[in-house]
Amino acid sequence: MMNHETLIKILEECGVSLYDTEIATEFDKKIFRLYIMSKEGITLDKCQEVSKILSPIFDLEPPLDGEYFFEVSSPGIERKLTKPEHYLFSVGEKVKIKLNNKEKMIGILDAFSNNTLSLILDNQEKVTISLSDIDKARTYFEW
Repeated sequence: MMNHETLIKILEECGVSLYDTEIATEFDKKIFRLYIMSKEGITLDKCQEVSKILSPIFDLEPPLDGEYFFEVSSPGIERKLTKPEHYLFSVGEKVKIKLNNKEKMIGILDAFSNNTLSLILDNQEKVTISLSDIDKARTYFEW
């Protein structure tokens, strides 16, 4: 099985970074999903390029056991924030946060360091939140 560092290096050579991986089951089929990001955004062509490069490697070093399908995708406009890197990548974007105490907040992710984020709410109030206090968080897009 390919190690995480090798995967990250291959993606960097493609000009993208690893956002997340997911193993899903849809219609009794296992899917290994690779979410990629870049500051320029992710195009369908870029997903296909990464897929073409990784597919033969995964034939030799599968990311999971048994039969599976492999997909490369952008995490989308509204993406889950589950890791410190996700927060770092999303500084400057609008985020929606649900705290462990069920309180909800929407604001601009102003900064992130030492597992603590700073959020500027719509009323310009600045709040500091520890990752350990967050139940769920994702980027937020107002339509």
